[in-house]
Amino acid sequence: MSTPPVLRGPQSDLRPGLSEHASETAARRKKLNLIAWILALAIVSLLLRLVYYTHNEITSLMFVGIPTVLAVLLALTPSAKSSVGIAARGVTIGLLISAILFGEGLVCVLMAAPIAYVIAISVALAVSKSRPKGPAAMGLALLPFVCMSFEGVSHRLSLPREQTVHVERVVAARPEEVEAVLAGPMNFHTRLPVFLRLGFPRPVAARGAGLERGATRTIHFAGGEGHPGDLTMQVESRDSGAVVFHAVEDRSKIAHWLTWRTAEVRWRVVDANHTAVTWTLHYRRGLDPAWYFVPWEQYGARRAAGYLIDNLATPQR
Repeated sequence: MSTPPVLRGPQSDLRPGLSEHASETAARRKKLNLIAWILALAIVSLLLRLVYYTHNEITSLMFVGIPTVLAVLLALTPSAKSSVGIAARGVTIGLLISAILFGEGLVCVLMAAPIAYVIAISVALAVSKSRPKGPAAMGLALLPFVCMSFEGVSHRLSLPREQTVHVERVVAARPEEVEAVLAGPMNFHTRLPVFLRLGFPRPVAARGAGLERGATRTIHFAGGEGHPGDLTMQVESRDSGAVVFHAVEDRSKIAHWLTWRTAEVRWRVVDANHTAVTWTLHYRRGLDPAWYFVPWEQYGARRAAGYLIDNLATPQR
């Protein structure tokens, strides 16, 4: 008895060809995706160099523009199934490029990471949702990010920069004791707040004394990011229960992020053994965009003002 022949339909005859075609398509897609990644990172690397060359590394071009370009390029890659995931990975690589090629330290990377991820993910979502509607819809969706990218590039495109923070603490000392500490040599004896230990330059030495007009204080900053440098403050005015210092020169890395204006110290009696000390810092913000960096700089300045009260206006017992 002979075995009946096996019938093969048209679909079974085409399977080997279809499988081979699918493999070729997948391989081609992987190559295109790899090329797209290389081109995207190359473009971002060139843009980073341009931003640093034009001294715009503290403007929104750095913190909004670069993540926007990177997210758009990666969201348009051939195999961008998850635009958000690809954008997040791209930002991570971009931050590493910035750290390796341009020597950015821990502080810059940590402060840039949240805004870079937020911008990149937002752009990726905007691109993925508007892409089927055409280039016009995509351009409209990206317009807010493009506009935000130019904040700080020129004076006309900058938001108000002058900032002020106040910190008041009650010190267990009489007013004359507080005044004596303020007039004496500076002595930083307490540990810096956690935020200020993330990689910022630290006060390691100081010189100067007196509260008479013209008296100077010089604080030497070292460690953290940047080269060591001095901040010099001078007594501008002196009243009963108050003294105002103004910044003469700042050669520390801190001047890259903000410019100190004045430090105003006031003290008043609370009771026989306690004095309220208020330390007010005036400075000019250097980083953009304002909506992101104003809160960060105010937080850091408040921590600094509290640290100064503890060390320069509180008698050691």
